[in-house]
Amino acid sequence: MSEALTASAAPPRESLLATGRGKVTLALLCAVTFLDVMDGAIVNVALPTIRAHLGFSVQNLQWVVSGYLITYGGFLLLGGRAADLLGRRRLLFTGTALFAASSLACGLADSQGLLVGARLAQGFGAAMMSPAALSILTTTFQGSDRHKALGVWAGISGMASAVGLLFGGVLTQDFGWRWVFFVNLPLCALVLFGAYRILKADHGRSVPGGFDVVGAVLVTAGMLLLIFTLVKAPDEGWGAGRTIGGLAASALLLAAFVVNEQRRAHPLVPLSIFRIKGLAAADATQVIAWAGFYSMFFFVTLYMQNVLGYSQLQSGLSYVPVSVGIGFGSTLATKMFVRTGTRPIIVSGALLAAGGILWLSRIPVDGTYLGNLLTPLVVMGAGLGLLYAGVQTAANAGVPEDRAGLAAALITTSFQLGSALGLAVFSGIATSRTSHLLAAHTPLPEALTAGFQRALLISALCLLAAGAIGLRASNTRGEPGAIPETPQDLEPSCDPA
Repeated sequence: MSEALTASAAPPRESLLATGRGKVTLALLCAVTFLDVMDGAIVNVALPTIRAHLGFSVQNLQWVVSGYLITYGGFLLLGGRAADLLGRRRLLFTGTALFAASSLACGLADSQGLLVGARLAQGFGAAMMSPAALSILTTTFQGSDRHKALGVWAGISGMASAVGLLFGGVLTQDFGWRWVFFVNLPLCALVLFGAYRILKADHGRSVPGGFDVVGAVLVTAGMLLLIFTLVKAPDEGWGAGRTIGGLAASALLLAAFVVNEQRRAHPLVPLSIFRIKGLAAADATQVIAWAGFYSMFFFVTLYMQNVLGYSQLQSGLSYVPVSVGIGFGSTLATKMFVRTGTRPIIVSGALLAAGGILWLSRIPVDGTYLGNLLTPLVVMGAGLGLLYAGVQTAANAGVPEDRAGLAAALITTSFQLGSALGLAVFSGIATSRTSHLLAAHTPLPEALTAGFQRALLISALCLLAAGAIGLRASNTRGEPGAIPETPQDLEPSCDPA
């Protein structure tokens, strides 16, 4: 009896996030997503200078960006599952080391082939480190701590794009384009040191029947071909044989992957993960939302530089207030999760972002930053912060610990796939509108602006669609991770405990 009274009177366990170790762990993991997302943005600003120095053609220059995107998105599912099976800290360390080495190779590149090859390796490194870091976060922090940690992760991820554009302008203008890659090295060193000193070692889990090599090959080949086809579609044309053939072949590879996973007793990607309530809806919301967000940043940057005549540095500085909006949205989301759940946060974020982008779709040829860009960009940023924090939390809610890496890979793959899809589709829409007006002898600034307006309008509609899909996402308020429905759903662990 006295033991029961003592147990009931025991103080609640201290929040890990309230401790120094918890805060340092979260900062370390957020540094990983900051590094990944910033790298995708920082390079865009330096592209004109890279083209001039290494002699890229306009068509080949896209591979400096696309090479990273293809391997990052193509290997994410494999990287996420490998983190579950081989050890998350191990994959984080390996991926970060590869990312650092390839960043150094990018900065030292003296030819087009070397730069593109190093970017491909960089994307492969990111595909290992990103899902490993997110799965470490979701398994380290629990309950309300997890909500707060995911909110911070989402805010840092969203702000990293704006910071990358700023750093890209400053570094390219004052130090040269090579420094957009060299800047990664101190951050990588910090992550490697922190991963070794702060994170607990994990040795993964044994897989009865051996590693699913066939599944790994099929899913990686299918994702690589899908993203490659999407990246090339604006140049080849959506009705071209290569585009249709690439999409059909990737669909066949991914269908074969699903059949393989259904037949294996211990698959690479257990399809039972999609039975977790709301996970598929959260991933789908991410795809559609980032199709709109990524293309919005692309077209607004082109508008500032090609219509308003902004320099690279001015364009980067213009996105600083966006970081404030994203920070506000993600902070508000973490405070509201326990009261409202994630679903209202996702939907309200999508509607707010859609309103900001719809406002941007009315940009005039003679626009100004204060009059036409600042307010809608901040509104869009606040919506982005809300939506991204909500989606990240909903996508990881109820996921068993042994599949946290896979869930992290799925939501990150959704981000990459949405980015590639949005840019491929909307750039074609903008180009078609601009070309039609140029053929009618419309002045170039007006034709460009009209193309950007149409693409931004479709981007806003994408965010509305994302909000509608978000209604199907889980409405978690901090409940613990789900337990698989049957023992057969779990693969036995190598840990005798």
